[in-house]
Amino acid sequence: MRRKQAQTLLEKTLKDTKKGFFYVGIFSLFINILMLVPSLYMLQVYDRVMASRSLETLALLTIIVAVLFATMGILQTIRSRILVRIGNKIDLDLNSHLFDVVFYIARFAPSKASAQPITDLTKIRQFMTGQGVFALFDAPWFPIYLLVMYLFSPWLALFAIFAAVIIVAITIVNDQTTKKGLAEANQANSKALSYINKNLMNAEIVQAMGMNENIKNRWLKKHYAFLNAQSNASDVAGKWANLSRTLRQFFQSLTYGLGAVLAILGLISPGMIIAGAVLLGRALQPLDLLTNSWKSFSDARESYKRLNALLRQIPEIPKSMPLPPPKGNLKLENVVVLAPATQVPIIRGVSFSINAGEIVGIIGPSASGKSTLARAILGVWPLNNGKVRLDGADIHRWNNLDLGPYIGYLPQDIELFEGTISENISRFGNLDPKEVVEAAKIAGVHEMILKLPHGYDTVVGQGGATLSGGQRQRVGLARALYGKPKIIVLDEPNSNLDEEGDRALLNAILTMKANKSTIIFITHKTSILRISDKIAVLTQGTLSMFGKRDEVLTALQPKATPNANAKVQQQTATVVPKMTKPGA
Repeated sequence: MRRKQAQTLLEKTLKDTKKGFFYVGIFSLFINILMLVPSLYMLQVYDRVMASRSLETLALLTIIVAVLFATMGILQTIRSRILVRIGNKIDLDLNSHLFDVVFYIARFAPSKASAQPITDLTKIRQFMTGQGVFALFDAPWFPIYLLVMYLFSPWLALFAIFAAVIIVAITIVNDQTTKKGLAEANQANSKALSYINKNLMNAEIVQAMGMNENIKNRWLKKHYAFLNAQSNASDVAGKWANLSRTLRQFFQSLTYGLGAVLAILGLISPGMIIAGAVLLGRALQPLDLLTNSWKSFSDARESYKRLNALLRQIPEIPKSMPLPPPKGNLKLENVVVLAPATQVPIIRGVSFSINAGEIVGIIGPSASGKSTLARAILGVWPLNNGKVRLDGADIHRWNNLDLGPYIGYLPQDIELFEGTISENISRFGNLDPKEVVEAAKIAGVHEMILKLPHGYDTVVGQGGATLSGGQRQRVGLARALYGKPKIIVLDEPNSNLDEEGDRALLNAILTMKANKSTIIFITHKTSILRISDKIAVLTQGTLSMFGKRDEVLTALQPKATPNANAKVQQQTATVVPKMTKPGA
């Protein structure tokens, strides 16, 4: 016997909204009963008022109908408001968790990272507040209209059943013929949007080297694939939707003819001809609306499947027991890191130890894995093998929310976020002006910030576009030093700095060393190595040297003797690295 799967957060949330859907169903019942009012009003006008020629009866009937229509309008408003709040509840219950899941995937499977789950949640919520969901609630009340038409004449009821079967068949055919096309269109659209978003991040390179047309042509190829897929799917869906609408109007008109025949035969009254036609139109309207809303329903259904599968795969983000504040002792044990979505190792069997308060420089040729090693040390990239230990604990066992304040990280590609300089430095947390200014002063950027148009309140824009490369790097350094973290990793921290910036960087590193912070920097400029305590040399993903600064630098000299690096942990033949800007 198969064990029942545990409910996902999405399934639990939908289950919690059952009460709201129950009230929507109750309101739909009364709304659909009140939808009978126009037909009954016409019936009374033609069969009673016209026969009696009584204006008093007409006035009384009109007042009653006006009150009933007002009541129906109020009920429809309340039903809409309930559905809006159901959609909001689904969003509020899931949005925070989905945000965490998206970044969790970005951390452990960068190639699969996407904002698609957030988009899927939005599509589900939008469907909940759209017209399509009303059709789902109104269609089941078709028997009510069928019963009234049966009371008029069984022939009218049979004709209504025939018309409904045709409309439902069209809806099913519409689903079967457009499902695959819509899925292909959505996939093509995701690829086109992903391509242009990635290239927007490199807009300066595209502009400077005249790559606009080439990039645009490649994007247009993807975009046209999306347009073709969407056009084909929309053409098919439009064909069936228009057929459904046309047939509904045609069937409604035929009701007049059928009613006339029945009236001539004396089976119904003349008033029932009009009432029957109106009833048929109302009975078929939800089915027709369902056909016309099938695309949004199909999108919401696919979004639900993707979202539910994701939440079943990652039901919750693993949380570790809080650990004491770290002191900064690092130990790497046979670390192996693979390139995302491949089986090619970037880092292979790297092992070394760093004591708290030490400064370690990492050097090596381009593409030797220096930046990848930095990400592995921080725990932002998963390890294929080995351990990175901080104060003896596996770095991946630390809760990143607890560990984050003790980590300072300056990546090779500086990314500032939309907001003010002070917000960026404070990492968008509770802004402490004193700590912001202190971090800026340690980074040597305080005076530079004061010269900006609005000082610390200067808005930097997405990616820090309003600042130069050197300014972004120095503000990024201040962010890394905010709160005096215990572990500081700087990836090419002086790549965009001038002489003044270099001096500020050296002073900042020495200041943080005095604060007993452990500092690791990656560099291709040998001048900064003089302040390091130890140096690690990477070659093709392996650790070729690791030891005290002077010993490693001596071993790297062209005329170094075999015994010059006796105290160095040399794991392969000595390789003299080219000091070029890394690409890894």
